Amino acid sequence: MTTTLLLGGARSGKSRRAQDLAENISPCRVFIATAEPLDEEMASRIERHQADRTTGWRMIETPLNLVAALGEAKDNEVIVVDCLTLWLSNLMHHDWSVNAEIDRLCTTLGSMSTPVFLVSNEIGLGLVPETKLGRSFRDAQGRLNQRVASVCDVVEFIAAGLPLRLKS
Repeated sequence: MTTTLLLGGARSGKSRRAQDLAENISPCRVFIATAEPLDEEMASRIERHQADRTTGWRMIETPLNLVAALGEAKDNEVIVVDCLTLWLSNLMHHDWSVNAEIDRLCTTLGSMSTPVFLVSNEIGLGLVPETKLGRSFRDAQGRLNQRVASVCDVVEFIAAGLPLRLKS
């Protein structure tokens, strides 16, 4: 089945694009959220994203075990994963093996029997981060995006709410 990676900056419209594409495919949809409401601002962001979704969405919240969450989807459901950037941040914060989890994700995506839309941030277009941790995260995010893009059927870059097809 088709896997699609939607890349873009913050507030670029990538989440809205993923939801719109999924809603046009099937009334049966699952939204896999990777965010953790660690503070009030993040809790508000999560609430806004939840309010943006129409009816017909089943929620799975998983900050770490994305592969298991993908396995919970039914054959008739379209999946939106939002987002890989927070998932990566969570993996690094909790000292999980990032490369092993990316390998597991890419293997799983190759065997999915239902459409999957993955949202991820493109953070490598800005300034070089000042800290070692910031540079390590930026580099890991770039590698994650490259790996996932290599196994996806479609890759789009979203800017100002407009999609640019990179791979099809």
